[in-house]
Amino acid sequence: MRKISIFLDPSNKMLIDNQSLYVLIFFLAVNLTAFLIMLADKIRSARPGAERISEGMLFFLAAAFGSVGVYAGMFAFRHKTRKWYFLAGIPLLMAENAAALYLAYLLLK
Repeated sequence: MRKISIFLDPSNKMLIDNQSLYVLIFFLAVNLTAFLIMLADKIRSARPGAERISEGMLFFLAAAFGSVGVYAGMFAFRHKTRKWYFLAGIPLLMAENAAALYLAYLLLK
């Protein structure tokens, strides 16, 4: 398999294969999307009667590898930080996402 060099060092020891690169790009894209959705929901929350993004959808995004983006959005925009189930649930989903990514790394190795 052809490897793509992401980190350039003189010894060329830090290489990442294409499959791992695709997983990393997917993870970053999902988290950026989750972060922006938290921003959109925060903006919508200022308007009375506006259609909001459900908390279930936010948890779904977090469970679908977007937990880092949701967590960053919570504190960057001060959104959902008073809800105990967000404060407890999102870090647990971050651990689940990390474990799943580690398993994917081991399987793709």
